[in-house]
Amino acid sequence: MPRVVDTADAAPEAAPDEARPDAILAVDIGASKFATGLMTMRGALIDRSRVETERDVGPQSHFAALAAIVQEQLDRAERHHRVRVRSIGVASAGPIERGCETVSPIGLESWRRFPLRQHLADLTGLPVYGDLDARALALGEGWLGAAKGLSSFAAMTVSTGIGGGFVIDGKLLDGASGNAGQVGHIIVEPGGRRCQCGARGCLEAEASGYAIEAITGRPTSEPTYDIMVRTGKLVGRAAGMICNSLDLDLVVVGGAVALGFAATFYNAAQEEIDEVAKIGTGARARITPARLGDQGSLIGAGAVGLRGLHRESR
Repeated sequence: MPRVVDTADAAPEAAPDEARPDAILAVDIGASKFATGLMTMRGALIDRSRVETERDVGPQSHFAALAAIVQEQLDRAERHHRVRVRSIGVASAGPIERGCETVSPIGLESWRRFPLRQHLADLTGLPVYGDLDARALALGEGWLGAAKGLSSFAAMTVSTGIGGGFVIDGKLLDGASGNAGQVGHIIVEPGGRRCQCGARGCLEAEASGYAIEAITGRPTSEPTYDIMVRTGKLVGRAAGMICNSLDLDLVVVGGAVALGFAATFYNAAQEEIDEVAKIGTGARARITPARLGDQGSLIGAGAVGLRGLHRESR
């Protein structure tokens, strides 16, 4: 099982626990890979590891792969970075139960209602806080990224699946089950492709990585110009509906598909949102790429862990 580790060059001498700065262990759960990292309380990612998920193995085998890179980062926190890990923050592809009590990431077939939070707590003895990956992206981009300083905005991930998060008046909306932001199930093509939710024409059924591969027979790394434009238009259509409904003027969009399709995608999305978002009386609604790049998923996960600590301390 291939694994990638970013490491420091030297291992400093151990320091007394009380002298160590605090850190968060960030965990990102996707369909094709797991990633972990150490984040300082100011949002700096100082180390990270990654492992690709294997097909056709059971749920405990997948957790064993994750546990290995979790332990790796905890060891590096102790021996190399001299930081004290205070909590674990998890960002997971959905669907999830609140706090990542269970996770069922699309594309990771062995994990169906897998009790991830308890497994991580038992493994590490640390408090574990979890959320959907797109909602974690919203926290990270609002803290340090493209929406820094804004009190209200939306975030979307366009990747294997499609998700979202809404920050309104400085607060990330949770919803009744902690799953607020399921923008992948906005209908953008009435009567279109059947979605796994049972409806037709959902954004996820038309513009996610899985949908694109099913429609084109090609991997998302080999898109045609037309599919990049179509994907951007459909995402822009959904984003415009969100802006109209929630009185927003910024949607931050990340994820492997969106970032991989680059300017062609974002230009098409902006053109469509210009046609759809005409209700507000404030600034023109706009779409912008997520700014945290390939660190965004882990910084978002770290932000989930940090938010959990702050809530517990109140």
